[in-house]
Amino acid sequence: MDKILAKVGALTVTEKEVDDFLVELGARGQGYNTPEGRRAILEQIISSKLLLLDARHNLFETEPEFKAELAKLRENLLINYAGNKVLASVKVNDEDVKKYYEDNLDKFRQGETVNADHILVESEEKALEILAKIESGEVSFGDAAKEYSTCPSGQRGGNLGDFGRGQMVPEFDTAVFELEVGEITKAPVKTQFGYHLIKLNSKSESSVMPYEEIAPQLSEMVLNEKRREAYERKINQLKILYPVELI
Repeated sequence: MDKILAKVGALTVTEKEVDDFLVELGARGQGYNTPEGRRAILEQIISSKLLLLDARHNLFETEPEFKAELAKLRENLLINYAGNKVLASVKVNDEDVKKYYEDNLDKFRQGETVNADHILVESEEKALEILAKIESGEVSFGDAAKEYSTCPSGQRGGNLGDFGRGQMVPEFDTAVFELEVGEITKAPVKTQFGYHLIKLNSKSESSVMPYEEIAPQLSEMVLNEKRREAYERKINQLKILYPVELI
């Protein structure tokens, strides 16, 4: 039985009404699902009930302005209902999704990516000095990054993670993609941030994302596309039944 939390004149406020209010709030509702939050919602519902009682007492629903608003609301609800019936008839299956994937492989192609470390310093002289120490074996690239790099990545041995073309500034981008795996730039690379020494750790060639990894997103994409097409077909059919004339 639904618990009654308050009585407002002849009306009641139930626990389910508070629960429904929380659901309508969506993600924000989680922050209100506390004793204090639920109390605040209860007070808000009580205020709504009081306004409803006052509106009925004053016969607001008989006023022309209210009737006009009600007619407009009814019309909009009917439009939304009709549109939703068109969309609800649209379904997709695994074959639809697989076909879309195979017909549009280029859309799911991942570009070439690399994984690289770098050392960033303010001057070319300092960069050359560090490079000489690395080449002589006096210090490893990672240890040099930790000791000398002014970039926060220095604490990770200079590692920048995986990135694709165009994600770095042009000078850096050009230099890193020209390297062979394990190679270090032979000279400092100047950018707006300073001078970089770059080491390429790995390189992944361009590839198509596996179907299994993106099937759920693809299913939603295909469903939305089919819904759009169904909606457009319906509108075009209705234009034949009810000719539209722009004036």
